[in-house]
Amino acid sequence: MRFLRTLSRYFLLTLTAAALIVGLNNCAAPSKPTASAPTATTSTALTADAADKININSAILSELDKLEAKLGIPALSNKIQASRPYGSTADLVSKGVITQAQYDQIQNMVTVEDIVLTGEAKDVDYLTKLGLMKGHMMIAEELLVLGQPEKAVPHLGHPVEEIYVDIQDQLGERNVPEFSDVLTRVQDLVKSKPNDPQVQSQFQAGMAAIDQAIAALPEADRQKPEFTLQVINEMLDTAAAEYTASISNGKISAEIEYQDSMGFVTYAKDTLFKGIESPLAQSNPGVDKTLKAKLAELAKAWTAPIPPAKPVMTADEVVAQVKAIEQASKPAIQ
Repeated sequence: MRFLRTLSRYFLLTLTAAALIVGLNNCAAPSKPTASAPTATTSTALTADAADKININSAILSELDKLEAKLGIPALSNKIQASRPYGSTADLVSKGVITQAQYDQIQNMVTVEDIVLTGEAKDVDYLTKLGLMKGHMMIAEELLVLGQPEKAVPHLGHPVEEIYVDIQDQLGERNVPEFSDVLTRVQDLVKSKPNDPQVQSQFQAGMAAIDQAIAALPEADRQKPEFTLQVINEMLDTAAAEYTASISNGKISAEIEYQDSMGFVTYAKDTLFKGIESPLAQSNPGVDKTLKAKLAELAKAWTAPIPPAKPVMTADEVVAQVKAIEQASKPAIQ
């Protein structure tokens, strides 16, 4: 059976000093443990640099994987999550999560302060999170087609267990019905009865629910290259971190992270970019041509959902290609 297919670093942010009340982080896929709820801390005034920092108290695992990729420590994102809450970023050392030398390498990447996004930046973040959901679902679909339901289950769980909590508050603001139960049903069904004829319809219902949440953003905005390219860049940045985390000693040792990165790139390339290709070709034909070529080159890193023993591209090559795409997109964003 075959199923339904289908922040940028350049954020325009309004940053405010706010009291940090970190909500319950109940995001854990079968392959990643659930975190305890962090206690409230008080934030100080934020600088523009804080926009790109990772909040170690509230970041989803895909964001924490950027730290794992930076330091090259397997399962570091799980360890950071399991050791919450943190009163300061230095607690990563005092709690034995990483060493002082390792902390020195990522000190400027992390924070415990909250960031309030508004306007376009909030919309970019919202669509990015939904795009990550779609990427997880798309790779789950590929695995189901291959007759690998046990490998699909974690990817069906990630959207509801890892990401949903980050957009839940916005659903009401955007008049989007809650849909966590829809996502949970398809995961439970595949886990318990992978050959049930209902799997296809439940999967399609999950995809449709995410699409409905995406449709809460005005279509005119989603078709603007300057908006969607920001989302693409953020998704690719996350994919690069996941890909890096999947490789150890020159081999792909973390299959789920490899598959996550494949799903994110597939959605960014085949759905988001194709959705803006026509207006981008009209407004910036040179950028369109360059990005199309670079995205095609990046996609070569993933040959199939079941990874080869040895990666086709090194982590450094994938990261460099993602950075090149980000750089090439800037004329269309500015």
